[in-house]
Amino acid sequence: MDRDTLAARIDHTVLGPTTTPADVERVVEEATEYGMNVCIPPCYVADVRSYAPDDLTVATVVGFPHGQHAPAAKAAEAELAHEDGADELDVVANVGRLKAGEFDAVRADLEAVVDATPLPVKVIIETPLLDDDDEKREACRAAEDAGADMVKTATGFSDGGATVPDVELMSEYLPVKASGGVGDYEDAQAMFDAGAVRVGASSGVNIVETFEE
Repeated sequence: MDRDTLAARIDHTVLGPTTTPADVERVVEEATEYGMNVCIPPCYVADVRSYAPDDLTVATVVGFPHGQHAPAAKAAEAELAHEDGADELDVVANVGRLKAGEFDAVRADLEAVVDATPLPVKVIIETPLLDDDDEKREACRAAEDAGADMVKTATGFSDGGATVPDVELMSEYLPVKASGGVGDYEDAQAMFDAGAVRVGASSGVNIVETFEE
């Protein structure tokens, strides 16, 4: 893998509750310089589209960070993100319904988002909150049955993040975005070796720079 290929597989991320416009501008500048994508809060998507390069891939989040929005609210959020110029959506699955065994409800919730726009949808299954592989498999099946394009390990706001075993399991169902705790190139390479096609990280610059070292 060369530098440009690596950078294109990184979603350089800023999603914290105190994220300011200046924080987003910094991430956009860094992503543009290094050839990465960005993943930003939905309230800033329209702003970014007013100044960022047209070829910058802009992902945003839906139902973030807990996934407990009503399905109609998630669908509306997806539609607005599309109108504002987002290229991809990262939607949080309803983990509470998943853990209750309400798998049809989880699928329908995700399907509402998938059907709301033509944008690629990544489903965040929040692996740190799932107790065992059976729950992870049910989450991946729900995402697959809903027509999602990818599954993503975590929001980064629960204790824990992407692990090699989780990525290996999830990649049996859909392409995987490994997110949570990916801090440098060594971490990213472990995720790619496990089957991930994308990583999400606030440390995108460090991932690229440690690759170059």
